[in-house]
Amino acid sequence: MNPFPVRSWRRLGCACLIAAACQAALAAPDTRIASLAAKEKPALLETLKELVSIESGSRDLEGLEKISDLIAAKFKAMGGEVELIDPSAEAYRMEDTPEKIGRAVRATFKGTGKKKIMLIAHMDTVYTVGMLNKQPFRVEGDKAYGLGIADDKQGVAVITHTVAMLQALKFKDYGTLTVLINGDEEISSPGSRALITRLGGEHDAVLSFEGASVKEDKLSLATAGIASVSLNVTGKASHAGSAPELGVNALYELSHQILQMRDLSDPATGLKMNWTISRSGSNRNVIPASATAGADVRVLKVSDYDRIEQQVQERVKKQLIPEAKVEMKFERRRPPLEATDASLALAKHAQQIYKDELGRPLGADDKVAGGGTDAAFAALKTKAPVVERFGLQGFGAHSADAEYVLVDSIEPRLYLATRMVMDLSHSKVAGN
Repeated sequence: MNPFPVRSWRRLGCACLIAAACQAALAAPDTRIASLAAKEKPALLETLKELVSIESGSRDLEGLEKISDLIAAKFKAMGGEVELIDPSAEAYRMEDTPEKIGRAVRATFKGTGKKKIMLIAHMDTVYTVGMLNKQPFRVEGDKAYGLGIADDKQGVAVITHTVAMLQALKFKDYGTLTVLINGDEEISSPGSRALITRLGGEHDAVLSFEGASVKEDKLSLATAGIASVSLNVTGKASHAGSAPELGVNALYELSHQILQMRDLSDPATGLKMNWTISRSGSNRNVIPASATAGADVRVLKVSDYDRIEQQVQERVKKQLIPEAKVEMKFERRRPPLEATDASLALAKHAQQIYKDELGRPLGADDKVAGGGTDAAFAALKTKAPVVERFGLQGFGAHSADAEYVLVDSIEPRLYLATRMVMDLSHSKVAGN
C-alpha cells in the first residue's frame, strides 16, 4: 500500500519543483556584474600593458615612483582619496633593506554602509633595469606575457578594475573600501609591513590579490612564515704553517656553531631551520679571522618564531673556542598566514559564488601553500578574515622569460572580487 496519498505526492512534487527553481535562480550569475566583467576585460589588458611597460624592481626608486604615480592617478580619477606614502621611516631594518624604500599607494573610497574592506597587492618586481627590452608585454592566445605580470601587476590591475566595476554599478554600500598597493613586497616588505598590519587591524575583511596557479585555481588561507639566522664569527689571523697556534680559527668556531644547531627543525610542527650559505677565510695558508653563515627558517605559527629564536640564542652561547667572538642575528622576514574560522568562512563563500554562479571549481583549504605573503602582515593583529590569491591564474613568477597570466581568468576573477565586496558589505558572509 502506498503510504503517501496522491495529494501528498503532488505537494511533494510541487515542493521539489519550487526547490529546483530556487536552486536554478541561485545558480544564475548576476548579469549586470557578468556583463561589466566582460566589458572591463580589454580595459584590464590595457592596464596590464601600462603596468608591465614600467620597470619597477624593488630597489628601482625611479621606476617605483613612475608606476606609483600611474596607479595613484587611476584611483584618483575614480574619486578615491589617494595618498602616496613613503614607508622608509618606520622600516624594519634587515641586512638587505635599502636605505630608501619605494612608495605605497593608499586609495580610500567612502561609502554609505558600515563594513570596512581592504584590497591589497604589490607593484614591485624582482627584475632589474633593462630586462624589459628583452620581454615586452604581449598577448599570445590565452596568455598575456610580461615581467612581473603574474607577480603581482595582475593583482594591481584586478583591484583597479574591480573598483571601476563597483562604481559602474553605483555600489557604495560599504563603509570604507581601502586599496593598498606597496612597492617593497619582493624584499620582505620592510617599510610597508607596519602599515599593512595596522590597516589590517582596522578592517572587517582583507582580500589579497597575489595570483593563483595555472595548475590549481585555489585561494590560500595559510602560508609559511620566513625568517633567517645570520652568524658572524671573528677570530684572529695567523700563518697556517709557521704559527697556527697564534691564531683564532673563525672557521672552526663557525663549523661548531652550525653542527650544534643542525637539529632544530621540528617536523611535528612544520618548523624548519636549514643552514644554506657560509663563507670564511681569504687565503689557504692563513688561519681565517672571519667566517659567516646563514640559515633559512620556516614556521607555520607566529608563536614558533619565539621558540626557535630562543633556542638559537641558547645554543650560540656554547662556544668551541672561547677567544672567538660570535654574533647572531635573527630576522623575522615574514610571519606565517594562519587559517582561521573567519577566513575559512570567507573562502567557502567565494567557492560557492564560483560554483553556483560561474560553474567553476575553486580550491580553498588550510594547507600551507607557497612562500611568504603580505596577507600575513594584514592578519597579524586581527581576527577578521584575510584570504590570499584573489588574483588571476598565472605562471612563471621570477622566471625572467616565461611569466604570464591566463586571459580567460580575467572575467571570473573580476566577477568574484566584485561579488565578494558586495556580499561583505551586506554581511552575507558567515561570521562577517
